[in-house]
Amino acid sequence: MKAIGFKKSLPISEKESFIEFETSKPNPTGHDLLVKISAISVNPVDFKIRTSAAKDKVLETPKIIGWDAVGIVEATGEKTTRFNVGDQLYYAGDLTRSGSNAEYQLVDERIVGFKPKSLSNTEAAAIPLTGLTAYESLFDRIKINQETDKGKSILILAGAGGVGSIAIQLAKKVAGLTVIATASRPDSEKWCFDMGADYVVNHHNLREELTKIGHAQVNYILDFVDLQGYWETMAEIIKPQGHIVSITESKVPLNLNILKAKSVTFSWELMYTRSMFSTEDMDKQYQILNHIADLMDNGTLKTTLTTTLKGFTVENLKKAHEMQESGKTIGKTVIEY
Repeated sequence: MKAIGFKKSLPISEKESFIEFETSKPNPTGHDLLVKISAISVNPVDFKIRTSAAKDKVLETPKIIGWDAVGIVEATGEKTTRFNVGDQLYYAGDLTRSGSNAEYQLVDERIVGFKPKSLSNTEAAAIPLTGLTAYESLFDRIKINQETDKGKSILILAGAGGVGSIAIQLAKKVAGLTVIATASRPDSEKWCFDMGADYVVNHHNLREELTKIGHAQVNYILDFVDLQGYWETMAEIIKPQGHIVSITESKVPLNLNILKAKSVTFSWELMYTRSMFSTEDMDKQYQILNHIADLMDNGTLKTTLTTTLKGFTVENLKKAHEMQESGKTIGKTVIEY
């Protein structure tokens, strides 16, 4: 099968930052499905791993990355029970395994969902990783109750990004929260409103902007951009007994003491935790993806696709990575095979 990978971590402008190569089509065993891929999307995790996985070495075999895909089941392992050959799927995969930048991929059926019927392959490929991350942040980490928490305020940092775009929709249309998103450009501001945000504030003057809209403090904060940079600000603007969730990292130790007086809860969210550690509730991602598919099909949620690149080529993968690295993309970029 055809695959695209890399042997060394190089700037995306370098000729061999991605290389096309042929490799054996894998055979599914156990809980695995062999999926013939139709479309993939690119996320920040893709370029972060591309630039770090082979920094000081040259890999013998090219590394295949990619953690979003839509495809069709071609074969099943002996322990599979949920899917049949010919089923259309969507999933975000497993950080510890070979990725979706290939014609075929093995994926555990417990972290896979049925593709939303109402969406095209490209529209569906935009959803899995960001949908799982946003859903887990709201309902697994904060444990938002759709009855008792309705109307409470949530601040979503980087509202126009891939995760922010779906988090706004889930927070507003499923959880019933008052949604405040950050954006600083007219196009990203409009996108956040289109996704369902009640307010959009400029992250350059966050405290002042929140005060201006009558929400000097908020119940919940989702950080999808810069934990270290916003840490002290978040401690100030979070309400007593509030909850902060972050998917980003800090290069320095964080001072948790500044959350103590308000009894604020802080949680990490990593979508790969369940698959990396084969947790007892690993198949929760199967349930979440199917729930999101239902919400897409009944019109509650909409795809966050903004850019489609046609053709599974080195050129298109490089272009998608360039766009991600710019930090200015809105919504999701998808490559259609």
